[in-house]
Amino acid sequence: MYEVEVKVPADHEEVRDRLAELGGDPVNEVTQEDTYYDAPHREFAETDEALRVRREIVRSDSDGETPTEDEAFAELTYKGPLVEAESKTRREVETVVEDDEAAAELLGALGFDPAATVRKERERFALDGYTVTLDAVDGLGEFVEVETEVEGEADVESAREAAYDVLRDLGLDPENQIRTSYLGLLLAEEDEE
Repeated sequence: MYEVEVKVPADHEEVRDRLAELGGDPVNEVTQEDTYYDAPHREFAETDEALRVRREIVRSDSDGETPTEDEAFAELTYKGPLVEAESKTRREVETVVEDDEAAAELLGALGFDPAATVRKERERFALDGYTVTLDAVDGLGEFVEVETEVEGEADVESAREAAYDVLRDLGLDPENQIRTSYLGLLLAEEDEE
């Protein structure tokens, strides 16, 4: 499975207005806390890979009016190196884990050390077969991601081009795309301080 993703910095209020005009369907709002790990056997920063445990709390409305209870879960994710220069597309392997603390303990026992944590508030919308996510990332600001999943590399280019069209429909410029992960952006911020 490949995650085809394009991300740009953007003002959320303007994008929300445009999503409403285009008929974007609200999906949910979530809080995510991603803990990234360093590997004992190779340097992920050099290989452009990532391993993380994500803790997510989903806040959703059952009928658009009556709030439902928050749902919390955790995932273990491996992200491979970028597969093209035009987007943040990469191979992704993900599984839900029952106990995020046990997953962290397991990784620690194998020599994987926590490297950094990224915290963000996300609003997700469905539009034209894509997920449009408005991200407010602690320490970085506001971004918009447009993403989808495809089975193989042969489908990446057409999915990316369609994601660019969604960005344009939202009044955003694909030329402003940031291919660096939030983790990379945060680490760069820390290096500048």
